[in-house]
Parts: sequence; structure tokens; C-alpha cells
Amino acid sequence: MIVDLRSDTVTQPTPAMRNAISTARVGDDVYGDDPTVNLLEEKVAKLFGKEAAVFTPSGSLANQLCIRTLVKPGEELICEVNSHIVRAELGAAAAFSGITTRTWTDPYGELSANRAIEIARPNSGPYLVSTTAVAVENTHNFGGGTIHDIKEIEALKKWAEPNRVKLHLDGARIWNSHIASGVPLSEYGKHFETLSVCLSKGLGAPIGSLMISTKERVAEARVWRKRYGGGMRQVGIIAAAGLFAIENNISRLVEDHLRAKQLAKACHEIIPNVIDPTRVSTNIVGLELLGANISAEDFVAQARAEGVWMGALGPTYARLVTHLDIDDSGIEFAVKVLQKLLKQAFVSK
Repeated sequence: MIVDLRSDTVTQPTPAMRNAISTARVGDDVYGDDPTVNLLEEKVAKLFGKEAAVFTPSGSLANQLCIRTLVKPGEELICEVNSHIVRAELGAAAAFSGITTRTWTDPYGELSANRAIEIARPNSGPYLVSTTAVAVENTHNFGGGTIHDIKEIEALKKWAEPNRVKLHLDGARIWNSHIASGVPLSEYGKHFETLSVCLSKGLGAPIGSLMISTKERVAEARVWRKRYGGGMRQVGIIAAAGLFAIENNISRLVEDHLRAKQLAKACHEIIPNVIDPTRVSTNIVGLELLGANISAEDFVAQARAEGVWMGALGPTYARLVTHLDIDDSGIEFAVKVLQKLLKQAFVSK
């Protein structure tokens, strides 16, 4: 048996999703005449209370299109130190757009508006770098699937508006945040000038993200998408999977969250210090293996040999992510393997 918990990006399209793909109406999206893409863009923009959206092949591209429209070359974007936009997009903001970045630190990546405000330097004049935008990642991947308090987002927005600072939401897993917190998608949308959302993580589509904003910014983003090589042709076959995911796979995310909590509790039961189950509210389980007699990389290798696949994201940190391809029997199998390996990993030499 193999239980693949490396990421929620590893899901396979269901037969119903494959049927939606095979029957999709298509056109040339670069010309703007793919009806399935257009429908997806309209539907997702409406979910977040925005005017328009543009379909992209990846979340990284969606993020980069968003910040490109908010921050001029030489200006500054700030975000939490472990945000995807600065840790996992290979310096794209600087390489593509000449954007400089600075970061603040929050435990578990949890948003504190005051921490962001403390380091922000808007309107710094002709001799210093000005903060033009703030990026918030919700849920926060490297924080362990952290959901941000909507009150902190509101506080950040209240400060940003009079200071003419724009807010961007990296919402790759905003669907998980929405389901776990009960905050409407439109409520998130109204606080941010731009948003990126992913269809190929928790929602189970094979490919695709969207950049969401005003009609004017989306029109600009389409130009940059083409310039970056992201223009796509008869891509309605992929957009159809995204439409299916939006219409069928949002509410079921609660199942992933419950299974992640089960994993966390099982690991905590064996070695309490590796994880606090009360902090697991979505589909990401991060194991802190500090004090173990092996590295995270070796722990992950041992688990893989036993049939449980996960990722090592640091010397002592291993990540597991639940998703729609993992059922209760898979979780039960993973629990047995992880509990056994944790006992071995923390036995004194």
C-alpha cells in the first residue's frame, strides 16, 4: 500500500472530472474566445466579489502577475518570512519585476497586522525604498496550514488604505481557510486588491490557478502572462477540470481537515513535542523532529520504504498533507507507520 502525503498537488482526476475534461467546449484563450476558460474566470471572480480573473498554469505565475500590477520596479513588497512568494518562487519578484522584498516573522506564519505595519515604510521619498504592497498567504503553507484571523486582515486593511499600500492575498489554499473558518470567500476578497487562488491543490484539478482583481489589472496581467510565456490556447480542457473542482470539491475539504487532525493526534500521542494537534485546523501536518536520532530526510526515507510518502522541508521538519485521494484506510495505515517510526526516532542512542 502507498499513501502519498507529500502534497495535495498529487491528486488524480476522478472519472467525473475526466468526463468534464473530455466534453469541454474550447476556443483559443490567447484570443479570449475559449468559452470554458471564460466561464471559469467569471465564476471565480464572482465568488470573491471581484470584477475579473485570468487563468494561469501555476500559482507562482498568478502570484507574480498580481504583484507585478501592484508594485513598480525598485519598490517594495513585504510579507511574512516563510511566505511562498519569497521562499518558494525562486526570486521571481526580483528576476521578473525588479521588486525588492522585506519580511517580518510571525510564529506559525500567523498574521499579526502590527508586525507587518512595524516594518512597512510607505511614502519614503526619493532616497529610500517605499513599501507599496503587503502579501498575505492564507492558509500559510510553511506555517502548517495556518488560518489568519479575519480581524487581523481587517486591521491591516484599515492601516493600508490611508497609507496607499495595496494588499495581495496568496490564496493557494484559501478554500481550506474558508471551510475551516466559515469566513465567506467574498469577505476575504473585499480586503485585497489582488488575489491568487489554486485549483490543483485541495480542489483536485490537475493544473491551474487564477489571478483575480479589477478589470484594469486583469487586462494588464494578460499582457504579462503572454510576455512571460504563459499564454495558452485550447485550454478549456483544463479549465473544465477547474470548473468541476469549484462546483464539487470545496465543501468536501472538511474531510481532509479531519484526517489531518487524526494524523496529528496520533503523532502527538507517541511523541508530544513533535506536533500540537490544536494548531492543525486544515490539511497540513508539520512534524518537528528536533531531538530525534535521525534527520527529517532520513525519517521521510524510512516512511517511504514503509509505504507512507511525505516531504522533508528542513533538517528537522517533515510535512504531511491530506487530500481527496486519501481515505480513512489510508490514514489508518499512515498512523501505524508513523507511530512506529516516531518511537524508533526518539529512542536514545
